Amino acid sequence: MKFNKVALSIACAAGFTVAGAAAANADTVMVKSGDTLSQIADENNTTVSSIQSLNSLQNIHLIFPGQKLVINTNNGDAAVSTQQSAQTTQQASQQQTTQQASQQQTTQQASQQQTTQQQTTQQASQQQTMQTTQQAVASSSEQAARDWIASRESGGSYTAQNGNYYGKYQLSRAYLGGDYSAENQERVANSYVLNRYGSWANAKAHWLQNGWY
Repeated sequence: MKFNKVALSIACAAGFTVAGAAAANADTVMVKSGDTLSQIADENNTTVSSIQSLNSLQNIHLIFPGQKLVINTNNGDAAVSTQQSAQTTQQASQQQTTQQASQQQTTQQASQQQTTQQQTTQQASQQQTMQTTQQAVASSSEQAARDWIASRESGGSYTAQNGNYYGKYQLSRAYLGGDYSAENQERVANSYVLNRYGSWANAKAHWLQNGWY
């Protein structure tokens, strides 16, 4: 019997210890008329399931005015912490989504700029090709007109003479300045035609109309 009393005392002490620990982590509220368990949970930063578990409630919709309910405030803090963690996670997700959208927009803009640059380069290349072609055609036409005049004037001979006129293009000896070399004849002829007619093609047109240039 003595042993049983000791065991009982130990058990009671243990029970009080557990209850004391629970009390240290819990508060008590008294139900008022019109209260609901959800409202009480919100007001005390806890959850309905926590209040139901602590008070062994069979029906969470059945509480009475004057009834005392144990509220686990630590659990409420945990709920708040969980909510804050969820908000933080949501904000991080939104930031990541915003960053991804920004990166996609930047990539798209860079791609558009690259496409624009390629188009500009292509257009410049086409313009250069057209200019080169036009220059080649013009050069070919100029050469043909110059050869045509030389053929009519001297048969293409650098030493042909006709009174005061000399050489391939039958230029005045005064124009040649006493230098009858082929290089000087070409240089002086080009200068004369460009200054007077603007081009060999124009000089040829004048020759056809007047029989001289």
